Amino acid sequence: MDLLRTPEQCFSDLPGYAFAPHYTDALRGYEGLRMHYLDEGESTAPVALCLHGQPTWSYLYRKMIPVFVAGGMRAIAPDLFGFGRSDKPVDEAVYSFGFHREALMRLVEQLDLREVTLVCQDWGGLLGLTLPMDLPDRFKRLIVMNTALGTGDQPLGAGFLAWRAFSNRSPDMDIAGLMKRSVAGIGDAEAAAYAAPFPDIRYKAGVRRFPNLVPDRPEAEGAALSRRARDWWSTQWSGRSFMAIGMQDPVLGPPAMQALRGLIRGCPQPLEIPQAGHFVQEAGELIVQRALESFQA
Repeated sequence: MDLLRTPEQCFSDLPGYAFAPHYTDALRGYEGLRMHYLDEGESTAPVALCLHGQPTWSYLYRKMIPVFVAGGMRAIAPDLFGFGRSDKPVDEAVYSFGFHREALMRLVEQLDLREVTLVCQDWGGLLGLTLPMDLPDRFKRLIVMNTALGTGDQPLGAGFLAWRAFSNRSPDMDIAGLMKRSVAGIGDAEAAAYAAPFPDIRYKAGVRRFPNLVPDRPEAEGAALSRRARDWWSTQWSGRSFMAIGMQDPVLGPPAMQALRGLIRGCPQPLEIPQAGHFVQEAGELIVQRALESFQA
């Protein structure tokens, strides 16, 4: 497999990201592909598994991780293949729903994560929300933000179709510029940090591929799996849930999130963050504080 690995110097002095890198190149079925993940907090503590989406990476969770750790948790934040410090296959065809999902399954098993709180947004939810039904003894709580299940039997919204079209005509997406437009008040250095893993267009195959992997018909890859997850969350989930919504998100904002809330058994009223958009983790300190308070109530 033709791979790229972002030079380490690209990750020097990123604001707010003073975390030690951790790597594995021995995921079952992915031998030789190196995945990066953050691992903060005590190794025996309950786990917050923080999953990112497109076009971000574990940098997205830099504000949430210290609050999880201060709250007595261990925070694990992997970079999906094609993102962050993880290896980046050059061939876009490598990236599939199953390719990403199975890698996450293998990481959870390899690290033997237990007492897990699934923390997910965007593709972190499209993928992550399909994990607990197949690893039910490992997952106990859920923090879900601006995401959906890709069941393939519901029409895709106009906002997503516009995003997919934009992504498809932007093979060398200006990720720093996108973050500047999408996150109110973000600084130039922080916006540039989101783009750090992608020095040029060759590194962006995984970024380009994601919008075209959203199941848009019942027979699409991942759709049947997501419908099974929908049924499981509605009928089998018995853990605690917390939902936060960035209210300015034009794609996965309040309507999409209220629909998702209706599918999650026992999900309480969401925390609405009026000025936040799609990348709601930029208000992450508040989300973690409120979520942990909710779980302890």
